[in-house]
Amino acid sequence: MEEEIKNNQDLHQCRECSLHYKDKNTAEKCQAWCKEHKTCNAKITNRSEENKKYDSNSQSELEKKCEEYLNNWKRSAADFINYKKDEMERIGFLVKYANEEIILKVLPILDSFYLAEKQLPENLKKGSEGSPQAIEWTKGFLQIRNQIKEFLKKEGIEEIKTVGENFDPETMEAIDEITNSQFSISNTVVEELQKGYKMEDKVLRPAKVKISK
Repeated sequence: MEEEIKNNQDLHQCRECSLHYKDKNTAEKCQAWCKEHKTCNAKITNRSEENKKYDSNSQSELEKKCEEYLNNWKRSAADFINYKKDEMERIGFLVKYANEEIILKVLPILDSFYLAEKQLPENLKKGSEGSPQAIEWTKGFLQIRNQIKEFLKKEGIEEIKTVGENFDPETMEAIDEITNSQFSISNTVVEELQKGYKMEDKVLRPAKVKISK
């Protein structure tokens, strides 16, 4: 108790707010400030401590908000990437579907070329016999056919192999079953009536064939 009284005697007190200071000059400045502002410096000190506490809480809240906004942004970015991926797949499907529609319209034209080609003499197709005009016409005819075949190839369209192959109900349609001495094994394709086509693993049109008994 005596030590506490002695310590207080060594301090200088502001007569307005009763705060104690080690140096007299500071105590006088505090007293002058209190008189001028008509408020206790102790209230200002307490308010400053409250502000520090408030600032600390505000910083904590801001950090939480920043983390929340960052997580929301990450989720939005991930959702956008997934949406973009789904949209690209959808567009790819639409383009592929549109290509299939065009190709299915081209196939009958190519069928007509193959039918007409069967009527041409082999020597004319080889260019060994026939008039110059007939030979040139045949070359142009075969060139157009080859251009159509090349177009289908670039689009990923493949002809279904038939003659000499085992009958495959997934890719072929049997129109007739006949006896053929060249193919002794039953269910072997002996003749192709109409070419079949597939795109990757999808059959666009099954081949029409005759098979051996």
